Amino acid sequence: MRVRTSFLALLSLLPLLLSLPFSSAQLPPDTGISSSALDAILQDCAFKAFLRPKTGVPYDAQVPRSLTGVRVAAMRLRSGSLRTRGVERYKEFQIPIGVVEQPYVERLVLVYHSLGNWSEKFYPLPGYSYLAPVLGLLAYSGANLSASELPELDIRAAEKPILIKFPRVKSAPSGSVPKCVYFDLHGSVQFDILLRGNVCSTVQQGHFSIVVESNAPSPAPAAVAVAADVGKGGGRNKYKVWIIVASLVGGCLLFIMLSLLVAKVRRTKQGMKIQQLEWAAESNETLQMASIGGTKAPLAVGTRTRPTIENDYIP
Repeated sequence: MRVRTSFLALLSLLPLLLSLPFSSAQLPPDTGISSSALDAILQDCAFKAFLRPKTGVPYDAQVPRSLTGVRVAAMRLRSGSLRTRGVERYKEFQIPIGVVEQPYVERLVLVYHSLGNWSEKFYPLPGYSYLAPVLGLLAYSGANLSASELPELDIRAAEKPILIKFPRVKSAPSGSVPKCVYFDLHGSVQFDILLRGNVCSTVQQGHFSIVVESNAPSPAPAAVAVAADVGKGGGRNKYKVWIIVASLVGGCLLFIMLSLLVAKVRRTKQGMKIQQLEWAAESNETLQMASIGGTKAPLAVGTRTRPTIENDYIP
């Protein structure tokens, strides 16, 4: 009789159990849900944290046991207050003045994510290692705090960038350079310079972290051999270049020396001719000088050969 009564009670409760909505927040991440589906789950959890919300006050939310390690918070703001005052500190985020949302809403909710040890699962990045957990900042309309699966608003910083300061960062391997990574809502990835103090900057919402390139695999022996051959070939080419340069320099020096030698020979010949003329002039008989009027002129006293009459013709 008792068994029959219990069975009838279970049957009466079956319609009630079937009528309960199945929450997507209970889906374990092992089912292979995407990062966008995770955002919807965390938005639902964040909105449930608002019991009697106050503007500008962050509220930590509870997550399912299957997402242990993930932290979520929510903060409700007026659109005008966000644009004119900003938010000095919201967890690791610093929101400056001039942030606007599209489309415009009177009130909005900023949902904060810290994925902790789930960072690599939901945001895998081949070739890189995470030095800090993935942090997220997403904006939703705050008109209905009981709504779920809301679309994200597009918020952008018009004047100064939004800053994200990571308090706990692993040490980077020796020789590697840490950098900021940004994941937008459409799945694209961008890298940026890491600022001093483990700070990243952005002008829009999304998910952020600090990564470093993983160690590259050692090259194969064949690749090493090819590199060695290339190095030897480069050495031979350098040797040939040096030979060509030395030949050109030597040829130029030889040409200059020959030109100087030819010029020296010409000058010597000209000097010898001048000396011969001087010797010839000194060996000739000097003429006596005679004064004629106011000038002096050479005077020949006699002639060396006497003139002879060729015939005896006398007119």
